[in-house]
Amino acid sequence: MTTTEQHPETFDAAAAEQFAGRMLNTLNEAGLALMTSIGHQTGLFDSLARLGEPATSARLAEQAGLDERYVREWLGAMTTAGVVRFDAGTSSYALPAEHAAFLTEAAGPDNLARLTQYIPLLGEVEQPIIACFRNGGGLSYAQYPRFHAVMAEDSREVLDAALLDSILPVVPGGAERLAAGADLADIGCGRGHAVNLLAKAFPRSRFVGYDFSAEALEAARVEAAELGLDNATFELQDVAELDVRDAFDIVTAIDAVHDQAQPAAVLRNAAAALRPGGTFLMVDVKASSRVEENLDNPLGVFFYAISTMHCMTVSLGLGGAGLGTMWGRQLAERMLGEAGFTSVSAVELEQDPFNYYYVATKA
Repeated sequence: MTTTEQHPETFDAAAAEQFAGRMLNTLNEAGLALMTSIGHQTGLFDSLARLGEPATSARLAEQAGLDERYVREWLGAMTTAGVVRFDAGTSSYALPAEHAAFLTEAAGPDNLARLTQYIPLLGEVEQPIIACFRNGGGLSYAQYPRFHAVMAEDSREVLDAALLDSILPVVPGGAERLAAGADLADIGCGRGHAVNLLAKAFPRSRFVGYDFSAEALEAARVEAAELGLDNATFELQDVAELDVRDAFDIVTAIDAVHDQAQPAAVLRNAAAALRPGGTFLMVDVKASSRVEENLDNPLGVFFYAISTMHCMTVSLGLGGAGLGTMWGRQLAERMLGEAGFTSVSAVELEQDPFNYYYVATKA
Protein backbone atom coordinates (compact mmCIF):
# COMPACT_ATOMS: atom_id res chain seq x y z
CA MET A 1 0.00 0.00 0.00
CA THR A 2 1.45 3.38 -0.96
CA THR A 3 1.70 6.40 1.31
CA THR A 4 -1.00 8.11 -0.75
CA GLU A 5 -3.40 5.20 -0.22
CA GLN A 6 -2.64 5.08 3.51
CA HIS A 7 -3.17 8.80 4.17
CA PRO A 8 -4.98 10.31 1.16
CA GLU A 9 -6.25 13.23 3.20
CA THR A 10 -2.79 14.29 4.42
CA PHE A 11 -0.69 13.75 1.29
CA ASP A 12 0.42 17.13 -0.12
CA ALA A 13 0.89 16.56 -3.83
CA ALA A 14 2.39 20.02 -4.37
CA ALA A 15 4.93 19.46 -1.60
CA ALA A 16 5.79 16.05 -3.08
CA GLU A 17 6.34 17.56 -6.52
CA GLN A 18 8.49 20.30 -5.03
CA PHE A 19 10.61 17.73 -3.20
CA ALA A 20 11.00 15.65 -6.36
CA GLY A 21 12.26 18.76 -8.12
CA ARG A 22 14.71 19.34 -5.31
CA MET A 23 16.08 15.80 -5.63
CA LEU A 24 16.49 16.19 -9.39
CA ASN A 25 18.37 19.41 -8.72
CA THR A 26 20.51 17.55 -6.19
CA LEU A 27 21.62 15.16 -8.91
CA ASN A 28 22.61 18.09 -11.11
CA GLU A 29 24.41 19.86 -8.28
CA ALA A 30 26.24 16.66 -7.32
CA GLY A 31 27.43 16.35 -10.91
CA LEU A 32 28.48 19.99 -10.84
CA ALA A 33 30.49 19.39 -7.67
CA LEU A 34 32.42 16.55 -9.32
CA MET A 35 33.05 18.54 -12.49
CA THR A 36 34.12 21.57 -10.45
CA SER A 37 36.61 19.45 -8.53
CA ILE A 38 38.04 18.22 -11.82
CA GLY A 39 38.16 21.76 -13.18
CA HIS A 40 40.11 22.87 -10.12
CA GLN A 41 42.58 19.99 -10.15
CA THR A 42 43.26 20.20 -13.88
CA GLY A 43 43.60 23.99 -13.88
CA LEU A 44 40.77 24.46 -16.38
CA PHE A 45 39.18 27.40 -14.54
CA ASP A 46 42.52 29.19 -14.30
CA SER A 47 43.35 28.47 -17.93
CA LEU A 48 40.00 29.81 -19.12
CA ALA A 49 40.38 32.90 -16.96
CA ARG A 50 43.94 33.52 -18.18
CA LEU A 51 42.83 33.45 -21.82
CA GLY A 52 40.81 36.57 -21.07
CA GLU A 53 38.46 36.02 -24.01
CA PRO A 54 36.03 33.37 -25.27
CA ALA A 55 37.82 30.23 -26.44
CA THR A 56 36.95 27.03 -28.25
CA SER A 57 37.38 23.70 -26.52
CA ALA A 58 40.46 23.05 -28.66
CA ARG A 59 42.12 26.31 -27.63
CA LEU A 60 41.31 25.77 -23.97
CA ALA A 61 42.65 22.22 -24.11
CA GLU A 62 45.86 23.50 -25.66
CA GLN A 63 46.17 26.24 -23.03
CA ALA A 64 45.65 23.75 -20.19
CA GLY A 65 47.69 20.94 -21.74
CA LEU A 66 44.75 18.53 -21.67
CA ASP A 67 42.87 16.18 -23.99
CA GLU A 68 40.34 18.12 -26.08
CA ARG A 69 37.59 15.51 -26.00
CA TYR A 70 37.49 15.48 -22.21
CA VAL A 71 37.69 19.27 -22.05
CA ARG A 72 34.77 19.56 -24.46
CA GLU A 73 32.58 17.27 -22.35
CA TRP A 74 33.56 19.12 -19.18
CA LEU A 75 32.61 22.39 -20.85
CA GLY A 76 29.21 20.87 -21.64
CA ALA A 77 28.64 20.26 -17.95
CA MET A 78 29.84 23.75 -17.03
CA THR A 79 27.64 25.33 -19.69
CA THR A 80 24.44 23.50 -18.73
CA ALA A 81 25.18 24.37 -15.10
CA GLY A 82 25.38 28.06 -15.99
CA VAL A 83 28.98 28.35 -14.79
CA VAL A 84 30.46 28.91 -18.25
CA ARG A 85 28.81 30.91 -21.04
CA PHE A 86 28.65 29.42 -24.54
CA ASP A 87 28.43 31.26 -27.85
CA ALA A 88 26.93 28.83 -30.38
CA GLY A 89 27.89 31.08 -33.30
CA THR A 90 31.62 30.80 -32.58
CA SER A 91 31.55 27.55 -30.56
CA SER A 92 33.43 29.39 -27.84
CA TYR A 93 33.25 29.41 -24.06
CA ALA A 94 33.85 32.14 -21.49
CA LEU A 95 34.15 32.24 -17.70
CA PRO A 96 32.43 35.34 -16.30
CA ALA A 97 34.62 37.39 -13.97
CA GLU A 98 31.93 37.10 -11.29
CA HIS A 99 32.32 33.30 -11.41
CA ALA A 100 36.11 33.35 -11.67
CA ALA A 101 36.12 35.28 -8.38
CA PHE A 102 35.13 32.04 -6.63
CA LEU A 103 36.72 29.40 -8.87
CA THR A 104 40.33 30.36 -9.57
CA GLU A 105 43.61 30.50 -7.68
CA ALA A 106 43.47 34.30 -7.89
CA ALA A 107 40.44 34.13 -5.59
CA GLY A 108 42.66 33.00 -2.70
CA PRO A 109 40.57 31.92 0.32
CA ASP A 110 37.38 32.62 -1.68
CA ASN A 111 38.13 29.79 -4.12
CA LEU A 112 35.16 27.51 -3.46
CA ALA A 113 36.22 25.12 -6.24
CA ARG A 114 38.88 23.89 -3.82
CA LEU A 115 36.22 22.68 -1.38
CA THR A 116 34.49 20.54 -4.01
CA GLN A 117 37.46 18.15 -3.88
CA TYR A 118 35.99 16.74 -0.67
CA ILE A 119 33.02 15.29 -2.56
CA PRO A 120 34.90 12.72 -4.69
CA LEU A 121 37.34 12.14 -1.84
CA LEU A 122 34.52 11.13 0.50
CA GLY A 123 32.82 9.16 -2.26
CA GLU A 124 35.83 6.85 -2.29
CA VAL A 125 34.82 5.49 1.13
CA GLU A 126 31.07 5.24 0.56
CA GLN A 127 30.95 1.44 0.70
CA PRO A 128 33.11 1.11 3.85
CA ILE A 129 30.95 3.78 5.52
CA ILE A 130 27.80 1.82 4.66
CA ALA A 131 29.41 -1.17 6.36
CA CYS A 132 29.95 1.02 9.45
CA PHE A 133 26.26 1.94 9.42
CA ARG A 134 25.46 -1.76 9.61
CA ASN A 135 28.22 -2.96 11.92
CA GLY A 136 29.34 0.08 13.88
CA GLY A 137 32.99 1.00 14.34
CA GLY A 138 34.81 3.33 12.02
CA LEU A 139 37.48 3.77 9.37
CA SER A 140 41.18 4.50 9.75
CA TYR A 141 43.08 7.56 8.54
CA ALA A 142 44.93 5.20 6.17
CA GLN A 143 41.74 4.85 4.13
CA TYR A 144 41.97 8.55 3.18
CA PRO A 145 45.30 8.82 1.33
CA ARG A 146 44.50 12.26 -0.13
CA PHE A 147 42.82 13.85 2.88
CA HIS A 148 45.92 15.53 4.37
CA ALA A 149 46.85 17.00 0.99
CA VAL A 150 43.36 18.42 0.37
CA MET A 151 43.10 19.75 3.93
CA ALA A 152 46.52 21.38 3.61
CA GLU A 153 45.56 23.05 0.33
CA ASP A 154 42.29 24.23 1.82
CA SER A 155 43.81 25.69 4.98
CA ARG A 156 46.92 27.14 3.31
CA GLU A 157 44.97 29.90 1.54
CA VAL A 158 43.22 30.98 4.74
CA LEU A 159 46.46 30.88 6.72
CA ASP A 160 48.42 32.80 4.10
CA ALA A 161 45.75 35.47 3.93
CA ALA A 162 44.78 35.79 7.58
CA LEU A 163 47.09 34.05 10.08
CA LEU A 164 49.39 36.94 10.91
CA ASP A 165 47.06 39.89 10.36
CA SER A 166 43.70 38.55 11.58
CA ILE A 167 44.00 35.22 13.42
CA LEU A 168 47.03 35.86 15.63
CA PRO A 169 45.56 39.13 17.03
CA VAL A 170 42.73 37.01 18.50
CA VAL A 171 45.30 35.84 21.08
CA PRO A 172 45.69 38.69 23.61
CA GLY A 173 49.26 39.96 23.37
CA GLY A 174 50.15 37.05 21.12
CA ALA A 175 52.15 38.97 18.53
CA GLU A 176 54.00 40.91 21.21
CA ARG A 177 54.95 37.73 23.09
CA LEU A 178 56.18 36.03 19.94
CA ALA A 179 58.13 39.09 18.82
CA ALA A 180 59.95 39.18 22.17
CA GLY A 181 60.60 35.43 22.19
CA ALA A 182 58.13 32.79 23.31
CA ASP A 183 57.28 29.11 22.91
CA LEU A 184 54.33 27.93 20.81
CA ALA A 185 53.04 24.44 20.08
CA ASP A 186 50.53 23.48 17.38
CA ILE A 187 48.74 20.20 18.12
CA GLY A 188 47.46 18.23 15.17
CA CYS A 189 49.66 20.40 12.96
CA GLY A 190 49.23 18.35 9.77
CA ARG A 191 51.69 19.61 7.17
CA GLY A 192 52.82 22.36 9.52
CA HIS A 193 52.16 25.40 7.36
CA ALA A 194 50.86 27.48 10.28
CA VAL A 195 53.95 26.64 12.35
CA ASN A 196 56.27 27.56 9.49
CA LEU A 197 54.50 30.85 8.78
CA LEU A 198 54.78 31.86 12.42
CA ALA A 199 58.39 30.70 12.73
CA LYS A 200 59.36 32.80 9.73
CA ALA A 201 57.54 35.86 11.07
CA PHE A 202 58.93 35.56 14.61
CA PRO A 203 62.56 34.37 14.51
CA ARG A 204 63.09 35.00 18.25
CA SER A 205 60.44 32.46 19.21
CA ARG A 206 60.47 28.67 19.18
CA PHE A 207 57.77 26.55 17.55
CA VAL A 208 56.89 22.86 17.60
CA GLY A 209 54.23 20.98 15.69
CA TYR A 210 52.77 17.69 16.90
CA ASP A 211 50.95 15.19 14.70
CA PHE A 212 50.66 11.42 14.36
CA SER A 213 51.04 11.38 10.58
CA ALA A 214 54.66 10.78 9.60
CA GLU A 215 53.88 11.69 5.99
CA ALA A 216 52.38 15.07 6.98
CA LEU A 217 55.32 15.86 9.27
CA GLU A 218 57.83 15.09 6.54
CA ALA A 219 56.08 17.64 4.32
CA ALA A 220 56.26 20.14 7.21
CA ARG A 221 59.99 19.57 7.63
CA VAL A 222 60.62 19.97 3.90
CA GLU A 223 58.80 23.32 3.90
CA ALA A 224 60.73 24.47 7.00
CA ALA A 225 64.01 23.56 5.30
CA GLU A 226 63.02 25.41 2.13
CA LEU A 227 62.29 28.49 4.26
CA GLY A 228 65.61 28.15 6.08
CA LEU A 229 63.95 27.92 9.49
CA ASP A 230 65.93 26.83 12.55
CA ASN A 231 63.22 27.65 15.10
CA ALA A 232 60.54 25.19 13.92
CA THR A 233 60.54 21.49 14.79
CA PHE A 234 58.01 18.73 14.21
CA GLU A 235 57.44 15.68 16.38
CA LEU A 236 55.53 12.47 15.74
CA GLN A 237 53.11 12.43 18.65
CA ASP A 238 49.61 11.28 19.54
CA VAL A 239 48.54 14.43 21.38
CA ALA A 240 46.14 12.38 23.53
CA GLU A 241 49.32 11.00 25.12
CA LEU A 242 51.31 14.23 25.15
CA ASP A 243 53.19 14.51 28.45
CA VAL A 244 54.54 18.06 28.54
CA ARG A 245 54.10 20.42 31.50
CA ASP A 246 54.29 24.22 31.67
CA ALA A 247 56.38 24.42 28.49
CA PHE A 248 54.51 26.80 26.17
CA ASP A 249 53.16 30.33 26.20
CA ILE A 250 50.68 29.61 23.40
CA VAL A 251 49.17 26.34 22.18
CA THR A 252 47.08 26.18 19.01
CA ALA A 253 44.81 23.53 17.50
CA ILE A 254 43.57 24.39 14.02
CA ASP A 255 40.66 22.22 12.89
CA ALA A 256 42.21 19.32 14.78
CA VAL A 257 40.22 18.54 17.94
CA HIS A 258 36.83 17.28 16.78
CA ASP A 259 38.19 14.21 14.99
CA GLN A 260 40.50 13.13 17.81
CA ALA A 261 39.84 9.73 19.36
CA GLN A 262 40.19 11.18 22.86
CA PRO A 263 39.41 14.90 22.55
CA ALA A 264 38.96 15.41 26.29
CA ALA A 265 42.48 14.07 26.90
CA VAL A 266 43.84 16.27 24.12
CA LEU A 267 42.31 19.39 25.70
CA ARG A 268 43.61 18.43 29.16
CA ASN A 269 47.08 17.93 27.72
CA ALA A 270 46.91 21.27 25.93
CA ALA A 271 46.09 22.95 29.24
CA ALA A 272 48.88 21.09 31.03
CA ALA A 273 51.41 22.07 28.37
CA LEU A 274 50.70 25.77 28.85
CA ARG A 275 52.56 27.89 31.34
CA PRO A 276 50.42 29.81 33.87
CA GLY A 277 48.85 32.74 32.04
CA GLY A 278 49.23 30.97 28.71
CA THR A 279 46.64 30.97 25.94
CA PHE A 280 45.06 28.13 23.97
CA LEU A 281 43.65 28.99 20.53
CA MET A 282 41.34 26.35 19.11
CA VAL A 283 39.92 26.82 15.62
CA ASP A 284 36.89 24.67 14.88
CA VAL A 285 33.74 24.62 12.77
CA LYS A 286 31.16 27.28 13.54
CA ALA A 287 28.13 25.26 14.59
CA SER A 288 25.71 24.64 17.42
CA SER A 289 25.62 21.44 19.44
CA ARG A 290 21.85 21.44 18.79
CA VAL A 291 20.82 20.27 15.34
CA GLU A 292 17.78 22.56 15.25
CA GLU A 293 20.10 25.56 15.55
CA ASN A 294 22.07 24.47 12.48
CA LEU A 295 19.15 24.67 10.05
CA ASP A 296 20.34 28.02 8.73
CA ASN A 297 24.02 27.03 8.55
CA PRO A 298 24.98 27.63 4.89
CA LEU A 299 27.22 24.54 4.92
CA GLY A 300 25.26 22.46 7.41
CA VAL A 301 24.60 19.52 5.10
CA PHE A 302 28.19 19.57 3.85
CA PHE A 303 29.63 19.57 7.37
CA TYR A 304 27.35 16.77 8.59
CA ALA A 305 28.35 14.75 5.50
CA ILE A 306 32.07 15.30 6.14
CA SER A 307 31.50 14.35 9.76
CA THR A 308 29.73 11.11 8.87
CA MET A 309 32.26 10.08 6.25
CA HIS A 310 35.50 11.27 7.85
CA CYS A 311 35.74 13.17 11.13
CA MET A 312 33.36 11.09 13.22
CA THR A 313 34.31 7.74 11.72
CA VAL A 314 38.10 8.09 12.11
CA SER A 315 37.55 8.80 15.80
CA LEU A 316 35.22 5.81 16.17
CA GLY A 317 37.73 3.71 14.21
CA LEU A 318 40.19 4.26 17.06
CA GLY A 319 37.58 3.38 19.67
CA GLY A 320 37.14 7.08 20.36
CA ALA A 321 34.43 9.55 21.29
CA GLY A 322 33.27 10.26 17.73
CA LEU A 323 32.51 13.94 18.41
CA GLY A 324 32.13 14.75 14.75
CA THR A 325 32.53 17.99 12.83
CA MET A 326 29.31 19.49 14.21
CA TRP A 327 30.07 18.99 17.91
CA GLY A 328 29.22 22.66 18.31
CA ARG A 329 29.96 25.63 20.49
CA GLN A 330 28.07 24.54 23.60
CA LEU A 331 29.93 21.24 23.91
CA ALA A 332 33.25 22.79 22.92
CA GLU A 333 33.02 25.45 25.62
CA ARG A 334 31.97 22.89 28.22
CA MET A 335 34.87 20.58 27.37
CA LEU A 336 37.36 23.44 27.45
CA GLY A 337 36.14 24.33 30.94
CA GLU A 338 36.39 20.71 32.07
CA ALA A 339 39.95 20.56 30.70
CA GLY A 340 41.02 23.21 33.17
CA PHE A 341 40.82 26.48 31.28
CA THR A 342 39.60 29.35 33.43
CA SER A 343 38.04 31.53 30.74
CA VAL A 344 36.74 30.70 27.29
CA SER A 345 35.42 32.92 24.51
CA ALA A 346 34.38 32.15 20.95
CA VAL A 347 35.55 34.81 18.51
CA GLU A 348 34.15 35.21 14.99
CA LEU A 349 36.29 36.54 12.14
CA GLU A 350 34.92 38.21 9.03
CA GLN A 351 37.74 36.62 6.99
CA ASP A 352 36.62 33.12 8.00
CA PRO A 353 32.82 32.80 8.29
CA PHE A 354 32.89 29.02 8.79
CA ASN A 355 34.91 28.71 12.02
CA TYR A 356 34.89 29.79 15.63
CA TYR A 357 38.17 30.93 17.16
CA TYR A 358 38.05 29.72 20.75
CA VAL A 359 40.39 31.60 23.08
CA ALA A 360 40.99 29.86 26.40
CA THR A 361 43.35 30.91 29.15
CA LYS A 362 45.17 29.05 31.91
CA ALA A 363 45.38 30.67 35.32
